[in-house]
Amino acid sequence: MIKCIQILFLSLIYFQSFASNELVLGTYIVKTNTGYELIRNGENYFVKGAGGYQYLNQLKDIGGNSIRTWGVDNAKQILDDAHELGITVCLGLWVGHERHGFNYDDEYAVEGQLESFKKTINEFKDHPALLMWAVGNEMDLFYKNFKVWNAVEDIAAMIKSVDKKHPVMTVTAGFDPAEAYLIKTSCPSIDILGINTYGGISALSKMIRQSCWDKPYMVTEWGPFGHWESSKTTWQASIELTSKEKAEVRNNAYSHIINDSNLCLGSYCFLWGYKQEETPTWYGIFSKEGYATQSVDVLNGNWKNSNRNKAPVIDEILLNQKTRYESVKISKKDVCELSTKIYDPEGDKLNYYFEVLPENYQKVEGGDFQKSLEKVNINIISNENGNLKFKAPLKRGAYRIFVYADDGQKNVATANFPFYVK
Repeated sequence: MIKCIQILFLSLIYFQSFASNELVLGTYIVKTNTGYELIRNGENYFVKGAGGYQYLNQLKDIGGNSIRTWGVDNAKQILDDAHELGITVCLGLWVGHERHGFNYDDEYAVEGQLESFKKTINEFKDHPALLMWAVGNEMDLFYKNFKVWNAVEDIAAMIKSVDKKHPVMTVTAGFDPAEAYLIKTSCPSIDILGINTYGGISALSKMIRQSCWDKPYMVTEWGPFGHWESSKTTWQASIELTSKEKAEVRNNAYSHIINDSNLCLGSYCFLWGYKQEETPTWYGIFSKEGYATQSVDVLNGNWKNSNRNKAPVIDEILLNQKTRYESVKISKKDVCELSTKIYDPEGDKLNYYFEVLPENYQKVEGGDFQKSLEKVNINIISNENGNLKFKAPLKRGAYRIFVYADDGQKNVATANFPFYVK
C-alpha cells in the first residue's frame, strides 16, 4: 500500500508537470516498503544493462535497456546512438587511481579533477539518454589513501548541485562491509553503490544485508569467474571456461541479481564487446570479429527471449585425450591432437579456426590495457571437423591453443587449452 501511494504521488507530479507544459523527465529512486525502485520518466526501470557501447542493435534486440561507460570519451556520440534506439546510458566519470599515480594528498590535483568534471556535467545533464552518473570505477583497488572518498563526495555533491534529475553512483572492486561503512559516512551524496563482482556474486545479497549499507546497489560488472579466481595449471596459468561454461555461470549469476530486485536496481554485464584481458576471449561476450557467444543467448533468455539464431555450443575440449585441469606437458615437436565436441542448435554448418598463443605474462591489474599477443606458427598435420593434429612448438614454454567455431550467422563458440612444452 505504501509503495502504491509513493508511485501514485510521483505519477501525480508528472501529470501536473505535463498539464503545465513542463514535463519533468529524469531518473529517481523511490523507497518502497520492501526496498527501492528506480523510476525513469514516471515508470519503473530495472536496469538490464551491458558494460560497453558497441553492438547496440543486438543489445536492443535481446531486451537490453542500458549501457555503462567508464569515461566520457566520445560521450555525445554514445549518448546520441543510444537515444536513437531507446537505450539509456550510465555515464562514467573516470576518477584517478592511486595505483596509477594519482595523489589524493595533492590538493591542486584533486581540485583540478573536480573542475574538469563540471563542464562534462553541464554538457550532458539534460541529454535524454542519460540515466545516471557513475563517479569513478574501482579506485579502491590496491589503494591506501582513504581521502579518495572525500574527493568522490565532492564530485557527487557538485553533480547534485547542478543536476537534480539523475542519481549518482560510485563503483567498487567487490564488496567489503568496512569499506561500505567508509563510503556511507564519507559520501552522503552517493545514492547507489555499484559493485563489480564475479565469483562472489552468490554471497553479495547476504553480505550487503549484514553490512551497514542502507541504500540501493547495482551489480556494475559481472560475468565468468575472474582469472584470479580460477583453477590453475602447475605452471600457474589460469584455466579459462569454455563459452558454454561461461554461459552457464552467467545464467546462475543473473539469478542472484534478479532475486534481489528489492535492493538491487539492475546490472551491467561485462563485457559487451571484445577485450584482451588475460586472454582474447576471457571476458568479452563478442569475439574480435564481432561474433556473439552463447552468453548473448543467456541474456536473451533472461531479458526478452527473442527468436534469434543461437550460438554454437561446445561440450568438450581435450588435448591428447586429457582435460584442461590435468596440466598437460608435451615435448617439442611431439604430435598433438586437440579434439572438440561442438554443435549448433539450428544445425548450421560450422567453420573452425585454431590458433596458438604464448601464455600471457603481462603483469597488469584491474583491467588495465594489455597488448594483444602474437600467434605462434605451428605445423598442422590434419584439420577435420573441430579436431586438429599439430606439432608442438619448438620453443620451451607455456602456450594456449584456441578453437573458434562460427555458424556463418555471426555467432561463435570459443575455448582454449593451456599446455607446456618441455
